[in-house]
Amino acid sequence: MAFDGIVIANLVHDIRQKLEGGKINKIAQPEKDELMFTVKNNKETLRLSVSASASLPLVYFTENNKPSPLTAPNFCMLLRKHIGTGRIVKVSQPGLERIIEFEIEHLDELGDLRKKRLIVELMGKHSNIIFCKEDGTILDSIKHVSAQVSSVREVLPGRMYFIPHTTDKEDPLTISEETFVRVIGSIPAPVQKALYQKLTGISPIIGTEICHMASIDGDRSANELSPAELTHLYHMFDILMEDVKTGKFTPNIIYRGEEPVEFASVPLTCYESAEYQTKPFESISRLLDSYYSEKSAVTRIRQKSVDLRKIVQTALERNYKKYDLQEKQLKDTEKRDKYKVYGELLNTYGYELKGGEKELKCLNYYTNEEVKIPLDPQLSAQENSQKFFAKYNKLKRTYEALSDLTLETKQEIDHLESISTALDIALKEDDLVQIKEELMEFGFVKKRPYGAKKPKITSRPYHYRSTDGFDIYVGKNNYQNEEVTFKIANGNDWWFHAKGIPGSHVIVRTEGKELPDRTFEEAAALAAWYSKGRENDKVEIDYIQRKHVKKAAGGAPGFVIYHTNYSLMAEPKLVLQEVTG
Repeated sequence: MAFDGIVIANLVHDIRQKLEGGKINKIAQPEKDELMFTVKNNKETLRLSVSASASLPLVYFTENNKPSPLTAPNFCMLLRKHIGTGRIVKVSQPGLERIIEFEIEHLDELGDLRKKRLIVELMGKHSNIIFCKEDGTILDSIKHVSAQVSSVREVLPGRMYFIPHTTDKEDPLTISEETFVRVIGSIPAPVQKALYQKLTGISPIIGTEICHMASIDGDRSANELSPAELTHLYHMFDILMEDVKTGKFTPNIIYRGEEPVEFASVPLTCYESAEYQTKPFESISRLLDSYYSEKSAVTRIRQKSVDLRKIVQTALERNYKKYDLQEKQLKDTEKRDKYKVYGELLNTYGYELKGGEKELKCLNYYTNEEVKIPLDPQLSAQENSQKFFAKYNKLKRTYEALSDLTLETKQEIDHLESISTALDIALKEDDLVQIKEELMEFGFVKKRPYGAKKPKITSRPYHYRSTDGFDIYVGKNNYQNEEVTFKIANGNDWWFHAKGIPGSHVIVRTEGKELPDRTFEEAAALAAWYSKGRENDKVEIDYIQRKHVKKAAGGAPGFVIYHTNYSLMAEPKLVLQEVTG
């Protein structure tokens, strides 16, 4: 997450355009560390959310309102008293600090015009909202910080406000080329790290981006750069800062598949690869609203799937151990045929024994080689032979039983791994419902009480459309794999699946037409992305016409068999947009 000085500058630019000159109409405090301002300006009513949450400090315009407590908190009441009908005359940001300052005009009790300052500090766990007089005297803050809490600065009524400078950083908006080269070039740390350590408001991702723009390896030590490289690095940095100074922002989110991984107010060319997609936004507020709602949805799904993941993982670990033990026992039965041959050879050559021998040397007529047969000297040749046949029969029975058990265990492992992959693919709560139903059906989760209502299944397979206009369907779990392969697909449609690993069934509807190569490649990329191999550079994909795909006898839903397939290597990536509606 790049909620840095540049994103703050973008916010200030937007807020200044929309709110400067506007009149505050309402102030609410829906949460203990969050304020909601309703401002009227240019015949438009705008709602600004300001949060000093330690985990997620934010400022953005929103269309959604939040319910407020029946009794307003003291800080909210103080703001209402002083600036409840005030006018926002100026919105600013000191340098590239993660601070937004609102200058507000209002009338005091005597009707005289006064000014107040509302300062929003967006600094992670140190975030705060501080209300000051014009001269900087603190009237109150949403979080009180005493000397016992911070040795750097007290934030209490009556204290003077100042920006704490705990590190020696330069202002990126005013730094000269000479200072830049001297400061950055003296740091014995990676270049991208030196940039955000020595320049205010620069985040790690922006440090990486500046290095990428300059074609300099960000992991190189800054003090090893040549003067020419440092000069070039400064010029790339200056180009970026010029956009910030002139308000030339391009808010965008970087996606990896459906998951948002990063955002910024400037283009992130360091993410220019097939693995990532960039989505531009018209404003930073819409970006923040979208990013955090989507990020929250992904986090919420992962939290909700924790119990299911734990059940699947526990069952997998148990089956892995069982399978290893069965494999070891099965390997021990490989000597069974040797005991059978020993018994037969003793029946053939046993007449030569006189009694009391510890071994018999004889010709193995199956291999024409001499063999030494160990004997129990207390037993006769016939009794030794019976002993070997007994061992053979026991190992044979063990082999026959273990062969079936090992196959069953392997099938259960494959089934559980396919469910684990489905949990990785799940992006909505509805997707988890169907997975839980499968776990219930196969006894991994306790079944619901008799007569209990079965939940409505609303999750459906992904639907894409290829560049050449062919419909592509992707199963999100085993039930949906069964659906796309045996209900949605026709015999001449094409079927795709990652080779030898759990993954989604991908179907391309041909409608009787011949598929172009590009559609094969796009469908294969989807099959690679929706598989256990999505983290790999390449995944081998099997593809075959649907009529050659058969259900596995007695197998779990979505498990199939096929022969004489084609194969191709595909890069796991989402190359198409999902069809909605």
